Amino acid sequence: MDQIQKNLLAEVADLHEIPTGAYNIRSNGEGAGRRSTENIEIVTKTDKSGIDINIKPGTVRESVHIPVIISETGLSECVYNDFYIGEGSDVTIIAGCGIHNCGDQKSQHDGIHTFYVGKNAKVRYVEKHYGEGDGNGDIVLNPQTIVHLEEGSYMEMDSVQIKGVDSTIRVTKGDVAANATFIVKEKIMTHGHQLAETDFQVELNGENSNTNVVSRSVARDESKQIFKSYIAGNNKCHGHSECDAIIMDNAKVDAIPGLSANSVDASLIHEAAIGKIAGEQLVKLMTLGLTESEAEAMIVNGFLK
Repeated sequence: MDQIQKNLLAEVADLHEIPTGAYNIRSNGEGAGRRSTENIEIVTKTDKSGIDINIKPGTVRESVHIPVIISETGLSECVYNDFYIGEGSDVTIIAGCGIHNCGDQKSQHDGIHTFYVGKNAKVRYVEKHYGEGDGNGDIVLNPQTIVHLEEGSYMEMDSVQIKGVDSTIRVTKGDVAANATFIVKEKIMTHGHQLAETDFQVELNGENSNTNVVSRSVARDESKQIFKSYIAGNNKCHGHSECDAIIMDNAKVDAIPGLSANSVDASLIHEAAIGKIAGEQLVKLMTLGLTESEAEAMIVNGFLK
């Protein structure tokens, strides 16, 4: 790999060397390295582009890295990755995509990740999206995550996009069985004329199923963000969604919540807050010697932590 590709790997997966455990690295549409382990097998799909990740039941304290990087302008791809997490497992999966585009053509990655999480299994899924370049060619990332949670399972998804992506449609769908929990944490920052659309759809099907969806975002310049969330409570369950956004300059933010209680025992809550940085926050920091721009940067960074 050249230095550009190595830098992309560091940005999206915090990789500075070959990781321990299982991994699959995809670079410019091709495989750039793979390792399976005794408990985690990675297999190339035969019917379409992508991989299957098979995790044996009872696998604990193991990780899988599956980053994607693109450094060629004009490359567009759609990849399907399926994860089969065995009963009683406890694993961390680190994904993400980084695109470096210094040409005048669009570079695009669409990733469809489907998770089949077995009974009483636990998954932490980390996904970061990042773009860089000279601004002449568009950078487009469209991640789709589909989660099937069996009884007693738990999945926590951390999704981050804070730089360089011109257009993104981020779709997350989940169906949650009895005593299972689906946690989603999203952080987004847009600037320039960027567009970011988020669409969460969660079905709480089982008794005592739970979900908590939280999106924090900052929209700057002329950018636009659209946040849509839909939670259906189809049994005795608890669902909560929250959209918290800072709007700056001439940006626009839409929050479109949806709740559907289909059981008398469903407890569903949605919260949304959109507003500018409070003037007293800026004044307080500026009295400590910061410029206005430095104070804004500190507030934004703290908000997105």
